[in-house]
Amino acid sequence: MKIVRRIGASPRERGSMTGETCPDIFELSDGNFAVIGTEATATLDSELPPDAARAHYERIVIVSRETLVRAKADIPDK
Repeated sequence: MKIVRRIGASPRERGSMTGETCPDIFELSDGNFAVIGTEATATLDSELPPDAARAHYERIVIVSRETLVRAKADIPDK
């Protein structure tokens, strides 16, 4: 599995000049997506709706609204 491309604007294009706040979204060679975000599992796990579940190896991460909105145009429809 490899990163194929970035989805959306780079952190620098979104104003991160220090490299310390860099949420990001990548398309992978297997068609899945990888996300860099802020770890929030402990905070949000109990807030999941009843029909949502998280495996022990999965984490809840927060991606800024700007990151996701600017990625929207690059996300394939299928």
